[in-house]
Amino acid sequence: MTQAAPRHSYTLRDYLEVEEISVVRHELIDGEIVAMAGGTPEHAALASAIPALLGRQLSGQPCRTYSADLRIRVQATGLATYADASVVCDPVLRDPSSPTHVTNPKLVFEVLSPGTELYDRGEKREHYQQIDTLREYLLLSQATPRIEVWSRASAADAWSYAVYGPGDVVDLRSIGCRLDLNELYLAAGIANGR
Repeated sequence: MTQAAPRHSYTLRDYLEVEEISVVRHELIDGEIVAMAGGTPEHAALASAIPALLGRQLSGQPCRTYSADLRIRVQATGLATYADASVVCDPVLRDPSSPTHVTNPKLVFEVLSPGTELYDRGEKREHYQQIDTLREYLLLSQATPRIEVWSRASAADAWSYAVYGPGDVVDLRSIGCRLDLNELYLAAGIANGR
């Protein structure tokens, strides 16, 4: 009878060493170091349009938008990852084990792609929802103007779910901003699903 080889469980230190020398991004999930998929031009355009649109609204406020370069750590589960975009409010809290990872995003945005959609909707969402400071988790379609929003008013509240489409404006209550879907998708060159 053949037995499966025991799976190696990587530590945060192992992960950080890989990230420092790698030309591709990885995430640490359940002790595994997994390469993150690259995105389409539409994916990249949406991910870059979010900080541009919200950054103007947050000017002079204690919150700041971040690109996909920001490392996020979910201390409750050990997930170390990158979101497509995020918002973090002062003070920025860093993981004591890795000062390159923040632990207190208020909003996280993921642009859905065929290879990661199930993960972003399910397991990754469940990890993110363990962050006490997280108030909104947004999933964006890269094919058509559509945003799914998971939100809660406080860490003690249950998560609610809503879907927005063309012509809608998402009220991001946690940061006092609004995200106009038509404006966002037009800025990304994906007006009306083109």
